[in-house]
Amino acid sequence: MSESMTDVIEVAGAELRNARRMLGDAGEDAWDRFLDWLVDDYFRLEAVGMENIPAEGPAVVVANHSGAWGLDAFVLQKVFARGLARPLHVPAMPLVFRFPVLGSYARKKGAIPLEPTLGMEHLTAGELVGVFPEGLAGLEKPFRKRYQLRPFSPGFALTAVRAGAPVVPVSVIGAEEAYPRIGEVPALARLFGLPCFPITTVFPLPAKWLVTIGEPIPAPPRPESYAARAAAARLLCAESQAAVQALVDRERRRRDTPFW
Repeated sequence: MSESMTDVIEVAGAELRNARRMLGDAGEDAWDRFLDWLVDDYFRLEAVGMENIPAEGPAVVVANHSGAWGLDAFVLQKVFARGLARPLHVPAMPLVFRFPVLGSYARKKGAIPLEPTLGMEHLTAGELVGVFPEGLAGLEKPFRKRYQLRPFSPGFALTAVRAGAPVVPVSVIGAEEAYPRIGEVPALARLFGLPCFPITTVFPLPAKWLVTIGEPIPAPPRPESYAARAAAARLLCAESQAAVQALVDRERRRRDTPFW
């Protein structure tokens, strides 16, 4: 291959990479503006209790997970980005980063790969980590069981105990009605390589959203032995789930109807 042809290929490759980057940036900007519209105009979201997030030092933000497609994670990140002067790092499944635009957007806004320590390095650096301890099970709840929290996985609590970080409970109301889960189609889940493919609305319904941040739950003194840390983590996990469920139950009563 001649040197001139090699130069042409290199230039073409650089132009293609630049075009992809520009398209990606445009897509992320469009998604960001779409989220702004959803939060402000469509969901008419109210957020209270932002003062309960520590101004400095580590903390684990723990929220309920609901709605068929997990839109609550993007909405909650938007709420925190607006109200805080510090980033919120949210561990996300590898699946999230596979989606065009959404994956790169999530990463830029603080999403981190899901791994066993659940953002321990960020907590030790004095940062905020946000988790949804119900995991995928929170999104798989049938609509008749909406806002009934599934058991929390205790991994976040063990991380909080090790890091000496308080747990901040958060309730998210509105996602269940915005994307009600009616059922699922296992064949489509296998086809697209998804954990599940829910039967729900194509576009979210105009539910009223309420995000409430509760008072921090202090982490217990760090026990020396692993057995003692595990026991302390189980207690912290149970206390955190009870706090989130109490917030969810209380905030649901604030709405006369999900659509107002």
